[in-house]
Amino acid sequence: MTEVDIAVVGGGIIGCLTARELLARRPGRRVAVLDRDSVGSGASRRSAGLHFPRGATGRVRGMAAYSQQYYAELTSGRPELPIHQVGMDVVGAEQAVRQSYLASARPTKATPGVWQVEGGQYADVAGLTGRLFTELRGAAVVHEGTGVDAIDLGADRITLGLSSGGELTTGQLVLAPGPWIAAPAWRELLAPLEVRVKKVVALHVDLVPGPTDRVIVFQAEDAFLLPLHDRGHWLFSYTCQEWGVDPDALGGEGLSDQDLGDALAVLRTLAPEYAAHCGSGRVFCDAYSGTGEPIVRPLPADPRVVFAGAANGSGYRLAPAIAAQAADLIDIPFPTAAGSPTRSHA
Repeated sequence: MTEVDIAVVGGGIIGCLTARELLARRPGRRVAVLDRDSVGSGASRRSAGLHFPRGATGRVRGMAAYSQQYYAELTSGRPELPIHQVGMDVVGAEQAVRQSYLASARPTKATPGVWQVEGGQYADVAGLTGRLFTELRGAAVVHEGTGVDAIDLGADRITLGLSSGGELTTGQLVLAPGPWIAAPAWRELLAPLEVRVKKVVALHVDLVPGPTDRVIVFQAEDAFLLPLHDRGHWLFSYTCQEWGVDPDALGGEGLSDQDLGDALAVLRTLAPEYAAHCGSGRVFCDAYSGTGEPIVRPLPADPRVVFAGAANGSGYRLAPAIAAQAADLIDIPFPTAAGSPTRSHA
């Protein structure tokens, strides 16, 4: 198929759920998803996949609540999906916890400075993305190993020049490229959004979690220890502050001595008993907005093109809400003359 109604560029969890949402709303649409690699192979493959029932702003809290309900409905009666419920202990001040966590999380003081909250879960994000794409195939066209080298914003149709040498024309376009913000085909289109790319580092702690072990969240430090029961080890994630990284450069480098040392220094201050069991981990990057909220909006250059992403390390957690907001914008009739859509999720 070389002509579609909507093309979604990016086969991670956000692109996947966006295509799923578009087809759920209107099954007759012709939708294509394109990814330069296999679906779920980018940031989704390296994601911790942890869902916190919280948000730093009212909008993010609303998105978290929407996404939590979406995942609950998705997994209802489907134990084969790789989404795992997990208890959650939050180390933090009462005011900060109560302000950021959803009312449904029901923060309850366990010990001084530690709060138990409900609604935590984590996923094998790449595995989930792959399963959902299996269900999408047939309803949508999925082009894997197909990069987009050029975007021509024609008056009637948008034409995508493909790495395979062909072209795909579409009426509307959703860009969900994850951290590949600077790809030549859309670098200039996305420049006004001022999205930045930051390194994300997590350590694998070689201790087998017990069946009742819970996530430990360090609220002020924006770090957590996650018991990966399905993998048989813990994962420690902290906030790395290395900006302006290239996802292609990080893809094959692995964890460096510097990455390991920096992460261990933080872990030793928060939970030193875990630090002696770390020698491996994962490193990649993610896209961040300037506001701390995801960006879901039509591009200034052309309202037919919607950007969906820059989720600040919460791509899996907020993907259902991001997808719904992107579909909202696609469903707004775009102007044929000067003007812009009347509603935006900036």
